[in-house]
Amino acid sequence: MPKHRKKGLLFMVCALALASSVPIAHAASGGTVAPPNGGGGSDATKPAASANSWTVYKKATWYGPSLWGNQTACGMKLRPSTIGTAHKKLPCGTHVTFTYEGRSVATTVIDRGPYTKGFAWDLTKKAAKRIGFLSVGADKVKATVTPAS
Repeated sequence: MPKHRKKGLLFMVCALALASSVPIAHAASGGTVAPPNGGGGSDATKPAASANSWTVYKKATWYGPSLWGNQTACGMKLRPSTIGTAHKKLPCGTHVTFTYEGRSVATTVIDRGPYTKGFAWDLTKKAAKRIGFLSVGADKVKATVTPAS
């Protein structure tokens, strides 16, 4: 199968998986899943949770300085001020709110990765700083995923 068809097929499979909003599939990949939440949030920096949001607890790390100035897989330039996340499969533009030790940051999927075994998320340096994650480097975080509308 040609490479461009594989990418198109992968995109369609991911889009269908997101549209079905069945969190059980995420539990099968090693994370723990909380039931979808149905309310909005009072914090203006967080996207409102919706009926098709889900929460996972998986390992994350952060990236950035050596890649600043480069274009991300989703087409934007990575800068020191960029708040975003990389994920291997979620579509560009997917909203993800990370919580670590009581601090939260709302991000958007802007890149692909991480490519280190055992990690599900790669936060930009600015996003990691917002939740007090810089000095830790890598740990399990709470991620609430809301597909882009």
